[in-house]
Amino acid sequence: MASRIAPFSSQHLEAACRVLADTTQGLTGTQIGRLLQEIQVADPSPDMTKWKRLFNALAEAQNQHQVGNHLIMFINRAMNPVNYASNSGAFAWRRDELNVVLAFSGFYVRDDGKVAHAGKANTLDEARARAGRLRTALESRAVHAEVLNYCRAELMEENYFHAVFEATKGVAERIRQLSGLGGDGADLVNKAFGGQQPVLVLRTLSTESEKSEQKGFVNLLIGLFGAVRNPLAHAAKTQWPMSEQDALDILTLASLIHRKLDGVSRFAVSM
Repeated sequence: MASRIAPFSSQHLEAACRVLADTTQGLTGTQIGRLLQEIQVADPSPDMTKWKRLFNALAEAQNQHQVGNHLIMFINRAMNPVNYASNSGAFAWRRDELNVVLAFSGFYVRDDGKVAHAGKANTLDEARARAGRLRTALESRAVHAEVLNYCRAELMEENYFHAVFEATKGVAERIRQLSGLGGDGADLVNKAFGGQQPVLVLRTLSTESEKSEQKGFVNLLIGLFGAVRNPLAHAAKTQWPMSEQDALDILTLASLIHRKLDGVSRFAVSM
């Protein structure tokens, strides 16, 4: 081991173990046992719940040696990017969750999976801001700049509800800018893209396939406004729980729509 690391509090150690041994996104029992062997830490309770098993092993080592190095050693091995060649999503989830927890102890997991020192966070807001989980996930998906443009402040606060609301409002505003029309929601979409002579088109509409694509895009836009924008506009935040995964999916859909809007043109009426 390198320099001596002060022991972690039981709360911080438990939080890290809960992430590493999460029921759905965490390490398997076999992986936990192998990693404990690699760092030469005893496994006193292999039959317990995964996170408790890991906590007991690391807590015993920490109490015995009066250092916190064993947790860092475990994370360094568990987060080796080589282990995630076919599952980058698991790496991103574990790293981001660990960064929220480790921020309170003055550490973070780098992109190479190694733990490094960072300024210690004192509040959950600080930890979330440092982790930047939602924003990092969006940027890793190469989300369209227009999505971030309309919800930048909300993303920095990880306010999923308002981030999604602002992003869907941004789609409507972009359509108004491109079309020169007023209105909102389904009415705006139908005027801009619907009918025999729409204001905006994805392609020339010279074939049935292109006409079908245009109609599909209309339905996609109306679906976004009907299923997301309108309910959000009329519901309090507490009445519309917005998970991180929901936010990522909806914002990614908004990104797809903006990419389609990048290629629209004014409809040319054939004479």
